[in-house]
Amino acid sequence: MSARASPPVLDFSPFYGEDSAAKAKLVESIKECCLYNGFFQIIGHRVPIELQQAVMRCTKRFFEMPLEQKLEIDKNNNTFNRGYELLRSQMLEPGTGPELKEGLYIGEEIPEDHPYFIQRKLNSGPNQWPQMIEDPEEFQRTSMEYYRAVFALAKDVLGVLALTLGVHATYFDPLTDGAVATMRFLHYPAQPKDADEKLNRGIGAHTDFGCVTLLLQDEVDGLQVLDVPTGEWLDVQPVPGAYVVNLGNLFMRMANDKYKSNTHRVINKSGRERYSIPFFFSGNPDYLCECLPNCRKQQEAPKYGPITVEQAVTAAYKESYGRAEKYKQEMKVKLETIASPVVMAA
Repeated sequence: MSARASPPVLDFSPFYGEDSAAKAKLVESIKECCLYNGFFQIIGHRVPIELQQAVMRCTKRFFEMPLEQKLEIDKNNNTFNRGYELLRSQMLEPGTGPELKEGLYIGEEIPEDHPYFIQRKLNSGPNQWPQMIEDPEEFQRTSMEYYRAVFALAKDVLGVLALTLGVHATYFDPLTDGAVATMRFLHYPAQPKDADEKLNRGIGAHTDFGCVTLLLQDEVDGLQVLDVPTGEWLDVQPVPGAYVVNLGNLFMRMANDKYKSNTHRVINKSGRERYSIPFFFSGNPDYLCECLPNCRKQQEAPKYGPITVEQAVTAAYKESYGRAEKYKQEMKVKLETIASPVVMAA
C-alpha cells in the first residue's frame, strides 16, 4: 500500500461467495491494510442499508432530547458503561481538552441474574433505555436489531483476519463466543470555526482499546487517520452504507505488533452536527490473549505476555476517563485561584 493513501474501500462480499480467487484477493487486500495502518472500509456486507438508516434516525432522535431527559439514563448510574455520557467526559489525547462529543452506550441485554453481571465482567449489565423518547419501543427494537447485525459482521471480519494469518476462518471462535461488545451512538456538536482546534477535538488522537472496531458514519466527515510514514492526517470520507474497520490495541498485541492499531481522531470542521455509531468488539472477557500464529519468527519471543480481554480493556478505560477527570479538577482549581481575592498584608 502506498504512503498517503486513505483507507481503501473493499468489497467484502467475496467472503460469503464461492469465488476462491476473489476471496483470496480480499484476504490479501485486508492483510496489506493490517500491515500498513490497520484501517479499511468495507461494502458488500450483510447489514441492510435500511437498518443502518433506521438506527441513524434513532441516534438523531435521542440527541434531540432535552439534556435533563438524557441525564435520566446517565452512565454514572452504573459501573458497566451503559447509558448517556455527557459532553467532555472523556479525554483520549493528553494535552488537549476533554472531548466535544456526547454519547449513548448500548450493549447486549445482560440481566442481573446472568453470570457476567454477577461476576462484574467487562461492560456487562442491562441497558438503560430512554423512556421519554418518541416511540421508545421502536427505538429499543431497532437499536438491538442493529447491534446484533453488526455483532455478526464483526465475527465475519475476524474470520477474514484469521485467514490473513494463515489459519482457519474459525480460529477466533473462542474469542467471539460469549464476546462483549459496546455500541455507542455519538453526537458531535458543530464546532465553532474560530475555536482552538487542539482544545475542541471531537475525539482526540488515540488508538482503540479492543480487538476490532466497525464504524458507521453519517454524511458529515471529520474522521482522520494518521499516516505514520509521512506524519500527515488522512481524511476518511464517508461512503454510504460502508463500515470503517480498524484494529484495536488488543489485536495488535496478539499480533505481536505485526498488524497495526493506528492513531485516529475526529475534528468536526464542517460547521454541521456530526453523528456516528462505532461498534467496539472486545471479545470474551475471559479469553486469554497470546501471540497469534505466524506473528513472530522462529525462536523470537513474544513482545507481550498473556492477558485477558477484560484486563486489557478495563485498564484502557480507566486511563482515558481518569485523564478527563484529572483535567477537570485541575481547571477547577485554576478557576478558583483566579476568582479568589488577593489578601494584602496590612
